[in-house]
Amino acid sequence: MPALVTPKPRRFLAPWLATLASLGVLAAALPAHAAPPLPALNIDISQTSISGISSGGFMTVQFQLAHSSIVKGVGVVAGGPFNCSKADVLRAVSSCSCTGEPSVPCAVSETSTDVPALVASTEEMAGKGLIDPTRNLAGQRILTVAGARDTLVPPPLARQLSAFYTALGVPGANLSPVSLPNAGHTMPTQNYGIACGLEKEPYIGKCAYDSAREILGWTYGKLAAPGSKPAGKFIQFDQRAYIPARSAGAFSWSTGLDTTGWAYVPDTCAKGEKCRVHIALHGCKQGQSYLPLTPPPGGGLYNGTTFVKNTGYDRWADKNHLVILYPQAVSIPFRNPNGCWDWWGYTGTDYATKNAVQIRTLRAMVDGLATGAK
Repeated sequence: MPALVTPKPRRFLAPWLATLASLGVLAAALPAHAAPPLPALNIDISQTSISGISSGGFMTVQFQLAHSSIVKGVGVVAGGPFNCSKADVLRAVSSCSCTGEPSVPCAVSETSTDVPALVASTEEMAGKGLIDPTRNLAGQRILTVAGARDTLVPPPLARQLSAFYTALGVPGANLSPVSLPNAGHTMPTQNYGIACGLEKEPYIGKCAYDSAREILGWTYGKLAAPGSKPAGKFIQFDQRAYIPARSAGAFSWSTGLDTTGWAYVPDTCAKGEKCRVHIALHGCKQGQSYLPLTPPPGGGLYNGTTFVKNTGYDRWADKNHLVILYPQAVSIPFRNPNGCWDWWGYTGTDYATKNAVQIRTLRAMVDGLATGAK
């Protein structure tokens, strides 16, 4: 995930406007879209999968552990072990990533996360019912992706993530660690984005590697080839409907969640055929309401649907009965200026448990989609 520093603003924006924008103040102040809730579909909830990059990668692991009873597989791009930060932002940006430099020196090493201690604390959390039983992990399919040139979430963190899974009983045959020699901190795609080794917005790189295909294929088995034209549609939905009631009144400032999210729904799923859900989580500075200080590829001020429509998940959805869910995080001034998912405790010390507001919201979205199950 990008470091917590603010580059120079665009020349046509006043400095004060750029500062507010980088903190997410403008995005959060905009009126909410009149968006509908998610549709009720015939979803097999036991076939749920999730993936994400950077902060979205860390959140992927958190959701996976919290609700392992419904997770079939995961894809973790530039992420690390569960509860790595231990609700300590300094540990998060030094031992679990290198996102605190130059203020906080990078301390990532092959042992910086202390995997044995994380495994022990994870088992303790499971014993208390804060997450699902860890034995569920043994039946999951897990793919990790690390860029050999990633300076923000360096490769040792992916190796420690694999060690974490192994220690919790994931068979080697179910674990696929991928290292891309030319990739920096980026969401790898076949042919969209900036050069694969660059580490800057939009953090989507042309790496001749289709992350969506590899993650979905590893999880579900051989995929049917995409059709020549999309047979589904993107829908924008009201995220506020899924935020726990105690937090809904202050949806952005307390939860880090945007007012709306996105989903891609194949036509076959909309017509009632049995489908599956894959949750695709963006990383820091990739949410729809984040105002980047370099123009997004599609133009405009905000990121908008850059991540949603260009990371390739929708291409594989139609022919494989997959609904793709794209929840959206939003910036909180001073606490989460880059619109990251919470993996260090900015929403509370329960950030990695079933009680966490973001994890509860993601689960409510999946449950909402599945209300039409037959």
